[in-house]
Amino acid sequence: MTTAALDAATLEKLISAAVAAPSIHNTQPWRYRLDPDTSTIEVRAAVDRGLPHTDATGRGLHVSVGAAVFNLRVAVSHFGWEPVLRILPRPAEPGLLAAVRLAGPGSADRRPRPGMPGSPERFDLYDAVWRRHSSRFPFSEQPVQPEVLAELTRAAAQEGAHLSLPGPAEAARILRLTADADLYTAADHDRGEEGRSWTREDASDGMPAAALGQRDLTGQVPVRDFGGRRPGAPRPAAAFEEHPVIGVLATAGDGPADWLRAGQALEHVLLVATDHGVRASLFSQAVEWPDLRWALRDPRGAYEHVQMLIRFGYGPEGPASPRRPVREVLDAGPADTGAADARGERRT
Repeated sequence: MTTAALDAATLEKLISAAVAAPSIHNTQPWRYRLDPDTSTIEVRAAVDRGLPHTDATGRGLHVSVGAAVFNLRVAVSHFGWEPVLRILPRPAEPGLLAAVRLAGPGSADRRPRPGMPGSPERFDLYDAVWRRHSSRFPFSEQPVQPEVLAELTRAAAQEGAHLSLPGPAEAARILRLTADADLYTAADHDRGEEGRSWTREDASDGMPAAALGQRDLTGQVPVRDFGGRRPGAPRPAAAFEEHPVIGVLATAGDGPADWLRAGQALEHVLLVATDHGVRASLFSQAVEWPDLRWALRDPRGAYEHVQMLIRFGYGPEGPASPRRPVREVLDAGPADTGAADARGERRT
């Protein structure tokens, strides 16, 4: 499409797209700032929105920000620019996790991703940004088509991660480890209180009751209880699919840069799934406990650091969780910027 001017309305759309990404406990731990001199949107960690008990290392925060960065890249492409991404661009500023420069469509900065021809962004994923959200409800027994699953694995690979789709026996083992994680969390007072503090109504963040979904009558599919099994507030139960399709998203390394790549891979996978009408449910309980996360790995492959578990299938869309307005996450630049064109020039 024709490159848009980076006026206030377009900037708001770009940030709104980024904010639509999933995040751990829907904490939305990010802040944005436009550098008008370079037409660069900086993405910082909002450490005050971290989870010190559930996510002590900040891994989940980085994965969340990575997902937001991918949405930002998709939106930037949709409006006609080339998104030039740098992760952890300034080591002296560890809170600055990524920078996305809006380059002209003919820019020499354009770089095809390894293994994939052309630009990494799919323009048709922009609409999926607004339709994507987790569904914590039962899926049908309808199988996900092999060609769709293959596209999901390619999407993860394009971002430097690996998505494996284990068979029934391994999927069952993963679900048992997830159930163990739920038991760990139920016995951990601090994590339980932390989860309950982010289970809230009538707010622009956190998890409303309507988005928590149902629990599996058989216990085979452990859907996360963000309320920490709060007494007197049981969730309705239903029969879930007998053979869940589980995706294991992993990376070769396990540092902040890998976590950011994992978040971008996660959102790329989720948007492709949404584009195909496939629902997805994220469950990271086992990844949050070091011993269980170690047990999740596949020692036969190079991608041994599991970053997220995803359940795929067909079923109810599920309600969307709330998002913070742009004014709460966008920091003012050093000066009133007016608008910028595709070359980053000031416009009045």
